[in-house]
Amino acid sequence: MSIGVTRGVALRGITGHLVDIECHVGRGLPAFDISGLPDAALRQAPQRVRAASISAGFSLNSRQLTVNLSPASIPKHGTGFDLGIAVAVLAACEELPAALVRPVVHLAELGLDGRLRHVTGVLPAVLAAQAAGCEHVVVAPEDVAEARLVEGVRVSTAGTLGELVLAYRSAQREGGGLHPADEASVTPGGPAARRLDLAEVSGQHEARTALMLAAAGGHHLLLNGPPGSGKTMLAERLVTILPPLTREQALETLAVRSLVGVAPPTGLDVVPPFVAPHHSASVAALVGGGSGVVLPGALSQAHHGVLFLDEAAEFGSAVLQALRQPLESGRVVIARARERVTYPARVQLVLAANPCPCGEGHGKGLACRCRPTERRAYAARLSGPLLDRVDIQVQVPKVSLADLSEDPPDSSEAVAARVLAAREVQRRRWEPLGWSLNSQVPGPQLRRRPWRLPSATTATLDRALDLGQVTVRGYDRILRLAWTSADLNGRTVPSPTDVGLALMYRTQGAVAA
Repeated sequence: MSIGVTRGVALRGITGHLVDIECHVGRGLPAFDISGLPDAALRQAPQRVRAASISAGFSLNSRQLTVNLSPASIPKHGTGFDLGIAVAVLAACEELPAALVRPVVHLAELGLDGRLRHVTGVLPAVLAAQAAGCEHVVVAPEDVAEARLVEGVRVSTAGTLGELVLAYRSAQREGGGLHPADEASVTPGGPAARRLDLAEVSGQHEARTALMLAAAGGHHLLLNGPPGSGKTMLAERLVTILPPLTREQALETLAVRSLVGVAPPTGLDVVPPFVAPHHSASVAALVGGGSGVVLPGALSQAHHGVLFLDEAAEFGSAVLQALRQPLESGRVVIARARERVTYPARVQLVLAANPCPCGEGHGKGLACRCRPTERRAYAARLSGPLLDRVDIQVQVPKVSLADLSEDPPDSSEAVAARVLAAREVQRRRWEPLGWSLNSQVPGPQLRRRPWRLPSATTATLDRALDLGQVTVRGYDRILRLAWTSADLNGRTVPSPTDVGLALMYRTQGAVAA
């Protein structure tokens, strides 16, 4: 009896579980069985492993092979176990040194010619391996750069299964381990994207101020205005004034994007992500889901960045309502009959909407062709509970000729410096209490001493609450926005002007009925 063991990683969301890949070579009729809750793709691994092994010069056709993925109670998905199964099988057949392969995590798909191929989810898998105490992983050449982002883990690669076998045998003769992947193994990145700049937006002084407030405090934003007024340009440039991500934030964001195969080929991207799904997107596409493997949606792919819904009123009602709970909790929980998957979703939501179906219902609305019932129905698509979670709602009028002739406004670099200074003030204030941004502070905290504002400062807001013009949630969000306004203007405590500005931004931009 001979047993070979190596390691792989089973992913549930961005959380990984270390898996022991065990192979037993028995006596009897030729067979190749896999146990341990494999999915359809993983059940087909024997065919790929047999063909790859033959290409590497090893025949498994006369063997009775039993592979177990332990713990067997965790569902296993995808083709990333191919390489680990092949290595465990060859170790059990005494073609590989069992002691060397046992502690190594293997993550790659196998081609029929034995080539190691890219798989999704390499970064979260390597992070899980690191958390479990593993120090060495083997991945496909295309995944070396992504795996190297995790510090403290040695990354090796090989072009084919045969090359990996030779490398293990050489390491056994030398009395060491596999050599780390060299720089030539890293797939080069593509050309850099054009840098957007807020200075390219003409006019729109009020909307630019709203954008700066949103960036400084992490607030959600609604831009309401006619087509061509610059709503999309403003939204796209929000990420240019946001501070760069920390290493931890960048790794967490990239881990989510790795699951859907959109991770950058080289380097750690510290620019906050910007995700703009089409208005025809389904609930699963926006918040995550799907049949079989539960994948993250656009909401989680925008984690620590911006989720932009252009033509927001054209999105399905169920899609928009699905945003309500994640916007409050900062995470998406997708429940299935056999598993429960959680994805992070701490985003800044930016909505852009027209004032009416034809888009001309702005100002006096003389060119609008919509009936009153159509305008009311259009406005109702953005429900009250959703808008109640949007801190800043601003009108974006059409750009005039005078706006085009003005001097260029402040650049993204200049605005980003102000945003960064305001965020530093917030960090010093809230970090001892466990928060970093004004938008994250619970409302009751702002209404208790020592943070409670004097009644003279909040008189206008208190009156709006008494008249039913704002909800309690809206009251708290206005207080958060007032603190952000004070931070941007160098005040230690919000003034009545800050509260009034926050109340104005809260109520002025709703889609007109």
